[in-house]
Amino acid sequence: MTRRRAWIWVSTVVLALAGVAAVAFVSVVPLRSETLRRRIVETLSDRLNSNVELGDLSLRALPALHVEGRELVIRQREHLDQPPLIAIKSFTVDADFLGLWRKHVRRVEVTGLVISIPPGDDDDDGKGKKEAADRRRPHRLHGGAEAPPDPAGSDKARAESDSEVVIDTLDANGTQLIIVPREAAKPPRVWAIHTLRMHTVGAATSSPYEATLTNGVPPGEIVTAGDFGPWNRDDPGKTPLGGTFTFANADLGVFNGIGGMLSSRGSFTGSLGWIEVHGETDTPNFVINVGGHPFPLHTKYHTIVDGTNGDTRLEQIDATFLKSSLVAKGAVLDGPPGSQGRTVSLDIQMTKARLEDVMVMAVNTSKPPMVGGLKLTTKFLLPPGHTDVVDRLKLNGRFDISSAKFTNDTVQQRIVELSRRGRGKPGDQSEGQVASDFRGRFILGGGRLDLPDLAFAVPGAQVRLGGHYGLKQEAIDFQGNLLLDAKISQTVTGFKSLLLKIIDPLFARPGGGSSIPIKIEGTRSDPKFGLDRDRVFNRGNGS
Repeated sequence: MTRRRAWIWVSTVVLALAGVAAVAFVSVVPLRSETLRRRIVETLSDRLNSNVELGDLSLRALPALHVEGRELVIRQREHLDQPPLIAIKSFTVDADFLGLWRKHVRRVEVTGLVISIPPGDDDDDGKGKKEAADRRRPHRLHGGAEAPPDPAGSDKARAESDSEVVIDTLDANGTQLIIVPREAAKPPRVWAIHTLRMHTVGAATSSPYEATLTNGVPPGEIVTAGDFGPWNRDDPGKTPLGGTFTFANADLGVFNGIGGMLSSRGSFTGSLGWIEVHGETDTPNFVINVGGHPFPLHTKYHTIVDGTNGDTRLEQIDATFLKSSLVAKGAVLDGPPGSQGRTVSLDIQMTKARLEDVMVMAVNTSKPPMVGGLKLTTKFLLPPGHTDVVDRLKLNGRFDISSAKFTNDTVQQRIVELSRRGRGKPGDQSEGQVASDFRGRFILGGGRLDLPDLAFAVPGAQVRLGGHYGLKQEAIDFQGNLLLDAKISQTVTGFKSLLLKIIDPLFARPGGGSSIPIKIEGTRSDPKFGLDRDRVFNRGNGS
């Protein structure tokens, strides 16, 4: 038996249980408690291919038909070593003779329902999982429309549908759904379903429902309503469903390294085995702890969920924050063996973004060190774990920063001065502001940002660097070359210019200009820029 999402499994199990119990109830004449108890056990054993135990059962015929049962336990025959698939503390069935003549049961109430979903088969992993999901995905007709599901699923089911009993109202409050992991070391996932109400419940009908439940991680309240069924008896994974949902007050602080209160809303359609979701999220106070600055985050998403195991394919995510946006695609899958949680894998593109918006996430200062336009593409990988997000997050991509300026006036003035000297005009005061351009490749992993080929350019000068930056320690370690259009002696005036003519050949580069080995060390708040003397004398003239 494969795993399914909480509200899907609850509605599925309750539908099968209540429908079978109702059929057994009205089919027993004369109405005797022991006969009814035996018929319920036989019917559920046959329909669910399980071992069924039922404790006390009492029947009252007047003034209306009322059945009370206790300690109903259903164990799958292929998973006898696992907790019971279904355990019900008590249930009641209420009906009247006129309703039964119309094949209707007025109300069924289930109390203390616990559903334990055993781990999926080993062949659900890898390629087999994808192929199985593809088989469960609804077939499409010409033109892209989905083929309507077969409501009965088999000739036998069609024959039985004419005698199907419909439950007008079914309530199953205080339900627990437990997902049993394949690895014994992993704790089970427990879903608390506060309320579940279904209407016109029958195996051959589509049943409206409303439900509220608590999401485990991140914690929050989910309210959902829609339609479920008709039940596909031959292939339950093809049972159709659809509806809307809201997810409120989800505390992202349970994930180490981030925070904020998330709310979500949207709609879904498909089948138990293949659910297509369109939704939106709002997190008005999203924060990455390393940066420490809350900011509003809004996303729109289109995902496809494999209902048998919870794996999610992210068809597209459109996110907006401050004055920037990004587009992402990827998947959320089970983590590697021995881990707890899921792995998030994304391909991210930012074509309309601002550098200062991204720095709000990762730099803990009152204002961002730089502003400018940003284009970025990257692979994003977040493995499961309990350590800080910054320590687990892995990035690998490229960026292009245009027309950037430093917000620190002293630093920006040095950039202006670099441009003047690089052009061989150190005394020229006509250039008030200079914009910088950056481009390069980056690799983030283990809380360290590597920039193997960073290029920085202003009019008259280029800086080419390679090195790394520690996000938490804010430690800097880079080395590279400063390339000037001018000779060294042209970067200053007067007597200094005459003296520096002696070393012009030492720093000369082919085609004219100068190449100066440099290094940057220290911290982000106190960087140390200097001449890399070792490389000056070891590189050879003109390199």
